[in-house]
Amino acid sequence: MPLDITVEDHVATLTLNRPEAMNSIDPEMRAELHAAWRRINEDDSIRVAVLTGAGDKAFCTGSDLKKTMPPKESFAELAFGRPHSDHLLEGLDTDKPLICAVNGYAMGGGMEIALACDIRIASPNAVFALSEVRIGSIPGAGGTQRLPRAVGGSNAMLMLLTGDRIDAAEALRIGLVSKVVPSDELLPAARAIARRIAKNAPLSVRAIKRLVHQGMDMPLPAALDHERYVFGLLRDTEDRIEGRLAFQEKRPPVYKGR
Repeated sequence: MPLDITVEDHVATLTLNRPEAMNSIDPEMRAELHAAWRRINEDDSIRVAVLTGAGDKAFCTGSDLKKTMPPKESFAELAFGRPHSDHLLEGLDTDKPLICAVNGYAMGGGMEIALACDIRIASPNAVFALSEVRIGSIPGAGGTQRLPRAVGGSNAMLMLLTGDRIDAAEALRIGLVSKVVPSDELLPAARAIARRIAKNAPLSVRAIKRLVHQGMDMPLPAALDHERYVFGLLRDTEDRIEGRLAFQEKRPPVYKGR
């Protein structure tokens, strides 16, 4: 299977599993990724998802150009003639936190998957690049929009306009990743973060992610007003009451997402 999925302790681990092809995305993997995005959204047993790649050479190097041919349909047919888009990240719009554990190369579409995640950590051998400009194209899965939001305009422009690669140390310096950990500790570290998040109140976690993402496109007064509204929505939830009771009784809370 080009994509392996396991779920444990409310954490889904998605492993891109084509190490012989640098975990590049062929049509079969793309279809499985779309199904995985839907499952993350719809499966209540999943509270957090971790994405990584099999092996130690690559997280994902983007599309497998040997197996991915240009579509036969016109762009208009693809945009308006199908009920669902074939866009790489179609369906990944979720309030559930996504953590990317980048082991090795994250290039093109692979880096764009990483950028779509909320938290990125990397091994020392990680390499990042959006090199589409070198072949007369552009990053078409959110790279031109998410990278500036992640690392700022100047750092993003330097990467996007040159197509240059950066290593893990530079990715950490510019804020593309949160931390760099030894290769053998990468996936355990990502899962440990995911488990800490999954232990928190699910509605609060999802509300925070939505507020952060929506607030980036709002004027500050409107964003603060929206935050107060969401606070009010959560105020009387069962989980908020459970959190306070658990604190008073000095026990771990049992959250149900209600």
